[in-house]
Amino acid sequence: MTIRETAADAKQDPSYLKALTELLYQLADDDFITSFRGSEWLGLAPHIEEDVAYSSITQNTMGHAVLFYDLLEELGAGKADVLAHERPPKERRNGIYLEKKNGEGSYLEEPYYDWALTVVRNYLYETFKKTKLEAVATSSYQPLAMVAQKVLMEQTYHLAHWKMWLKQLQGSNDDARKRIQSRIKEAWNEFQDVLELGSESQSMEQFNLITGEQIVKERWLEDVTATLNNIPDAPLDKRYGSGRNGEHTADLEQALGILAEVYVSDKQAIW
Repeated sequence: MTIRETAADAKQDPSYLKALTELLYQLADDDFITSFRGSEWLGLAPHIEEDVAYSSITQNTMGHAVLFYDLLEELGAGKADVLAHERPPKERRNGIYLEKKNGEGSYLEEPYYDWALTVVRNYLYETFKKTKLEAVATSSYQPLAMVAQKVLMEQTYHLAHWKMWLKQLQGSNDDARKRIQSRIKEAWNEFQDVLELGSESQSMEQFNLITGEQIVKERWLEDVTATLNNIPDAPLDKRYGSGRNGEHTADLEQALGILAEVYVSDKQAIW
């Protein structure tokens, strides 16, 4: 395996750079949109301790997105702030399921958010994120491998948090179990593209940037099967297409519009 230790090394091979850039966009965009949906729960979580815990997880997740955008900036993709706030939906590489609204209404006008969706989504995503980070922790691109190893030290606690919520609600009353199971069934019909690596999948594997897509999917499935009480009979699907190929729903446009409000008001501001 040929190791690339710096951005300059990676830029020597255009094919390698293309595959690496695509992988970094997936990692950054997944965390970026997940942390935004988490931020919408600020002040609305089921109890105050959860409000503090979820806020902390969301901040960490946004911090992870920044690490990946910084790697893209080092590779010449553009400034991290621009990559986060100014790219249109068709250039985003996050899984479509991750951009789904938390529920009806909006944060400022009567939010009717669904905690079952949040628990299921975060559990499935954090399990996937752990699997994907482990798959790039020995990446041929050393800066990415180092970031993955660092993020894994925090991410373990995020996964433990959502796994606890899921287990408790699965073991709660009939209403809780039905709500969770309904959201699991919904996720099974939409989560498939999150598990995919998109058009550069073969190159990512060929250049040893990440272990294969099928391996990541099998490890994720093994983990969630051990935790979920009832796995849907239907195969995993991607109902709304593939976010890895730039396909998205109106929910992403809504999220990006809110996310960029302050940034657009003064792009020269230093935070």
